[in-house]
Amino acid sequence: MSMKGHSKSIQSRAGPSELQGEKTDAVPTANWRSWFQWDIEHGEWDIFVFATVLKLLLFPSYRSTDFEVHRNWLAITHSLPISKWYYDTTSEWTLDYPPFFAYFEKLLSVPAFLLDSKIVDLHNLKYESWSVIAYQRTTVIVSELVLVLALHRFIRDSVDPSTQRIISASIFLHPGFLIVDHIHFQYNGFLFGILLWSILMARNGNKLASGTLFAVLLNFKHIYMYLAPAYFIYLLRSYCMTPSGQVQVRNFLSLANMVIAVFLASLGPFALMGQLPQLFSRLFPFTRGLNHAYWAPNAWALVTAVDRVLLRYVQYRDLNVSVNTAGVASTSRGLVGDTVFAILPNVQPIHTFTATLASQSICLFKLWKTPTYKSFLTAITLCGYSSFLFGWHVHEKAVLLVLVPLSLLAAERQVYFRTFIIASVAGVYSLFPLLYTPAESFVKVIYSILWVTYVYVPLSKRIYEFPTTPATVALDIAEKLYLAGFPLLLLFVNAYTLWVKRRMINTEESGTDTMEFLPLMATSVYCAIGLVWGYVRLTYIYLHEDTYQGQLSEIG
Repeated sequence: MSMKGHSKSIQSRAGPSELQGEKTDAVPTANWRSWFQWDIEHGEWDIFVFATVLKLLLFPSYRSTDFEVHRNWLAITHSLPISKWYYDTTSEWTLDYPPFFAYFEKLLSVPAFLLDSKIVDLHNLKYESWSVIAYQRTTVIVSELVLVLALHRFIRDSVDPSTQRIISASIFLHPGFLIVDHIHFQYNGFLFGILLWSILMARNGNKLASGTLFAVLLNFKHIYMYLAPAYFIYLLRSYCMTPSGQVQVRNFLSLANMVIAVFLASLGPFALMGQLPQLFSRLFPFTRGLNHAYWAPNAWALVTAVDRVLLRYVQYRDLNVSVNTAGVASTSRGLVGDTVFAILPNVQPIHTFTATLASQSICLFKLWKTPTYKSFLTAITLCGYSSFLFGWHVHEKAVLLVLVPLSLLAAERQVYFRTFIIASVAGVYSLFPLLYTPAESFVKVIYSILWVTYVYVPLSKRIYEFPTTPATVALDIAEKLYLAGFPLLLLFVNAYTLWVKRRMINTEESGTDTMEFLPLMATSVYCAIGLVWGYVRLTYIYLHEDTYQGQLSEIG
């Protein structure tokens, strides 16, 4: 290939954000009124209608305990004065989200009371009338319009609308949202809609609005604080300081005042009542163990699996090795509680905090040096990634903190796209154990396959690059073999689970001999391998992006 042809090839692979860059704060790209114009094109409207119909059809599907959690929060905020919201223990599902989400539940409780007063009866626990099912599931669909509008705005403001339309549709149709929100039950679509609005404002150069929206988001759900370091560095470096390093006092005060105003609106009433210690004790329950009920597919899942393997080996070989008896069963049954290792040293919260901070520091240092929009977006993704891989008591649903922002990078070029595919397949599959009933199992598998096909085929045609060196060829083969292993994993999990059930019925045995937790462990470990590799891959790409841009400039 000639140098001129090579230049054309590389330029054609540059994604929307690479080509567009970020706009300056001095030139507003749109007024507030235009943000909310409902002018969705025909294809986008078809996708919206299809998704909505599917979600309506899922109303009778399986519901997790989170459904009762949110019903109880409707009752708490409707039935009790604000002074008792974070003290109530009528149900075990106490209010443990920040105040803005409590206010949100209060708002939703008003039409709920008009529809069926039993929904907001504090003592009407585990209420499962069709009225509450239809109402709560409808609120998820309606609140998700925040996400729809943000994604539509991404398309309108993009220099490559056709590619951005695929990315936006893939986020809106994401299996993670379908599984976690519309079946299992939560409001992630609404919350990620706020996050995407904040990212969009950063892309359009309105950094004050970006920081303000993120402060709002933190007061809806505090898990997004894992992304806060990237926001802090980016806004400090690009908005509050000049390129030469001088502080822009006016910008700094504007941002500080907006953030303080948001937190005062959220926490102010509870501060006046002297309830901040009680509120924070609900938000940060540090007494929980390292792993959640079933291990989230992160670094600690791999460490826990190594401990399990070492324990089996020691028992099998009858080695004279010190074994912590408390750790023999603590991590093998998917139960909520402390994770105690049998062979390896136990992991403490300070260890997870240190690992998370150290891994985030890598990308934050790069962000400080190059505070561009694309660098910011990648840093957000890596901060969420670090917290998922190394955090304390991580929920499997937190993988959305990785997959959603990573989706915005998918069309940059092949290396980002392959990272996106590996992380998405592993991340979505890791959510499968949340749905274990037969009907929903069929839905999650078929829908996820269709989603991957929808995203992979059009994007790969636009940005695919053939590996050109022996190392990249070997890596390409290894990654494809890993992805090909997921159908085999699915067959193993289903076959083994069926075998365990039949054996328990026939022999009336329970548990330890049949290794009931093995399918969950296999799922967690296999998905963790892909997610850890995706993190290593994305970090390497991010740190070497300047080299690639330099080559692109030389060729151009």
